[in-house]
Amino acid sequence: MTSVALGPQYREDTLRGLAETEFDVVVVGGGVVGAGAALDAISRGLSVALVEARDWAAGTSSRSSKLIHGGLRYLEQRDFGLVREALRERGLLLQRLAPHLVRPVRFLYPLRSRVWERAYVSAGVTLYDTMGGARSLPRHRQLTRRAALREAPALRSDALVGAVQYYDAQVDDARYTMMVARTAAQYGASVATRAEATGFLREGERVTGVRVLDLEGDREIAVRARRVVCATGVWTDGAQAMTGSRAAFAVRASKGVHLVVPRDRIPMGTGLITRTSRSVLFIIPWGRHWLVGTTDTPHADGPDEPVADHTDIGYLLDQANAVLRTPLTHDDIEGVYAGLRPLLSGEMDDTTRLSREHAVAEPVPGLVVVTGGKFTTYRVMARDAVDVVAEGLDDSVPASVTGRLPILGATGYEVLWNERRRLAAESGLHVARIEHLLHRYGSCAREVLAMVAGDPALGAPIPGAGDYLCAEAVYAVTHEGALHLEDVLARRLRVSIEEWDGGAAAASRVAELVAPWLGWDDERVSGEVKRYVQQIAAERRGGPALREAPVTAA
Repeated sequence: MTSVALGPQYREDTLRGLAETEFDVVVVGGGVVGAGAALDAISRGLSVALVEARDWAAGTSSRSSKLIHGGLRYLEQRDFGLVREALRERGLLLQRLAPHLVRPVRFLYPLRSRVWERAYVSAGVTLYDTMGGARSLPRHRQLTRRAALREAPALRSDALVGAVQYYDAQVDDARYTMMVARTAAQYGASVATRAEATGFLREGERVTGVRVLDLEGDREIAVRARRVVCATGVWTDGAQAMTGSRAAFAVRASKGVHLVVPRDRIPMGTGLITRTSRSVLFIIPWGRHWLVGTTDTPHADGPDEPVADHTDIGYLLDQANAVLRTPLTHDDIEGVYAGLRPLLSGEMDDTTRLSREHAVAEPVPGLVVVTGGKFTTYRVMARDAVDVVAEGLDDSVPASVTGRLPILGATGYEVLWNERRRLAAESGLHVARIEHLLHRYGSCAREVLAMVAGDPALGAPIPGAGDYLCAEAVYAVTHEGALHLEDVLARRLRVSIEEWDGGAAAASRVAELVAPWLGWDDERVSGEVKRYVQQIAAERRGGPALREAPVTAA
């Protein structure tokens, strides 16, 4: 099946349609919950529009720990319901909904006590193995210190007396969110980025739509709808304020920071999780890199563009070095990113103890607000929000079907994976490149390979970002809705966090590749490159502990 291409013409046609149609549902917010709500609603037979002020997953949904997990620490808090729900969703994603995007990952949990801690942790991990859909992955194993150090020679021998090894799952969060939005579009939803909701349309006290500003064309569009769903995460308070009514609930932001370091700096064949005084420390495999995180600190500033500071970076290095044989230094940091988690506000000030469960409310007639939760349970959040929408509609709306609805690229993925050597021979690409494409696009990899067949030059690696092919940059614009250089380098490709220079050396070539598809002239190309390079430099000033790297465009 040929996918819907979210290129510039699709966007233009969509914006025109927004002004001419009354939808059953308009969803505001293009993070994973908003995209999930659009997919849930369209798959129930409702007409749907989805608008996002920046880019798919531009906020929290591109800055997570990249894990699909139940949350071992929630077992300690006796939040069994949340863990069971998350594990059930993990099983669905691994086995049915997105096997091309969600993959198993092994973790080691070091033990520091020979008796009580092993019994305590083992009891928790046994629950983890058996709750919800947990049996989609191998069961945990008990390891002696010697066996644990064979798995993870990077660890200090005095940092553990043994370990428990278990499995969770991993995802590229930004790509997953974008693919959910594309799936919604595939089934008929009208989706648009750089389309900012600036206010609500009203008839008396009822919300009857959204005023949308096209940030690319500087035009305002009145989008009429029978119901509006607000899925704006850490921006929820601001969105609720636009109603002029009392908020249904408050959201508090918690900042999570992750470091990216080269894979060879930490010799391990497994991920690592260990408790810290404040939260947990993850060391997570990520291609040729490790992700080291995370912090969990209150964030009082605005929700736009959080940055990592000296304190955040120093804390993560200290926690990692407490267990590593060879300490990490500032010079080892390739990249850093900071994201904000939307937590339902409670009576306690400590963000680590605020609720990660989600809430859905209708603060004014016609407006449904959903927030809280975690990436893993996005589908449940989306389902619950659309359930509330359905209750308010006169029609009989079917129940959610997204638990059985594969994400774009899942259908046919396993067949192509089995045929990857043949695909490599046909395309002239190395089989490792084919595997890379299949893990990022699933069966949509055929569309990328068709680009290479039409123009073999697109089969070359991007200079300055050699993990990716030139065709992937073009595909990001023609099919995945990227409108700016940042969209390509930061979220369609993950160059901004994976390269020492943040992708500055790749910027000019990528801009030249996408320019014909976006109608950019030389001045616009130069401006996009300059803006991206300045953004990378500003992010590194925000986290000055990073190793200095050249930020000139090649």
